[in-house]
Amino acid sequence: MDERLVENFAEAARWVEALVGRIDPRAWDGPGLGDWSLRALVGHTSRSLLTVEAYLAAPADEVALESPEAYFAFVATQTSTDPGAVFERGVAAGEALGSDLGRALSEIADRVIPLVQSAEDRVMTTAAGPMLLSAYLPTRTFELTVHGLDIAAAAGITASAPRGPLVESLGIAARLAVHGGDGERVLLALTGRTALGDRFSVLD
Repeated sequence: MDERLVENFAEAARWVEALVGRIDPRAWDGPGLGDWSLRALVGHTSRSLLTVEAYLAAPADEVALESPEAYFAFVATQTSTDPGAVFERGVAAGEALGSDLGRALSEIADRVIPLVQSAEDRVMTTAAGPMLLSAYLPTRTFELTVHGLDIAAAAGITASAPRGPLVESLGIAARLAVHGGDGERVLLALTGRTALGDRFSVLD
């Protein structure tokens, strides 16, 4: 497996961990993202680590989804991505982190990062179907990077995403735009020719 994929995942996880450690405890019940509180947003983000841990313990035989883009495209079509269900999982994950979210997230990162670093690339059972670790891991780097920026914005923290995870995440977003038929539109927007709508998303 490409070591850079592991490095980007670990770097994104440690960045989010550091962000959470800077948050004023009085802010946890304040706004996070959409209907989520900041606690629920961090809880949802923690699942980017926890699902890797769970899926590595669930081997599979044949690959069903071969890329991060295939994963996101598939998930977008499934009833399991119902906003209400996603919302509730985030709330539950936030509550599961307990009273010291920073410490809890650090413990998760300390457990999951070495697990990934020592793992061979293999087929795992994911909620979207069997995938290679090397295909699933970038989806978690993407989630950590995007939600890290969400967390920083919600907490009023000035922060820049680390370069490696940011580049990887932008690549996934660009390929998703092409997959969804919006490649030219996004390219023109990124080069100053046109503008994207306020609610445009490559994840829809």
